[in-house]
Amino acid sequence: MPRPITALAAVLTVAAGLGVRLLWDGPVPKYAGDALYTVLIYALVLLALPRTRPWAAALASAGLSWAIEFAQLGEIPAVLRPLLGSTFNPPDLLWYTVGAGAAWALHTAARARPPGQ
Repeated sequence: MPRPITALAAVLTVAAGLGVRLLWDGPVPKYAGDALYTVLIYALVLLALPRTRPWAAALASAGLSWAIEFAQLGEIPAVLRPLLGSTFNPPDLLWYTVGAGAAWALHTAARARPPGQ
């Protein structure tokens, strides 16, 4: 996937996360944010390694999200808590997987379309 499109996807993912927080309260923005966090990591993986296959990007983004979540079982430095969180929450693991799966599906669909369509 071309880097400008991937960069745009990353920006739109951040905008979607902020929009969800502005529009809803409660569990909707929390779990949508978890999924979108993983989608952003997916896009960042593709920016760093543009030839990454969708399954590998999904595995890397879900794996990194899970690793960060499990790291919360220990002590996260205060300066990193806004980015990495501070409290382990098992349902987050599901939503990271949902985000990676959604990014994989969109990426796979985009790769399957012939150029110009």
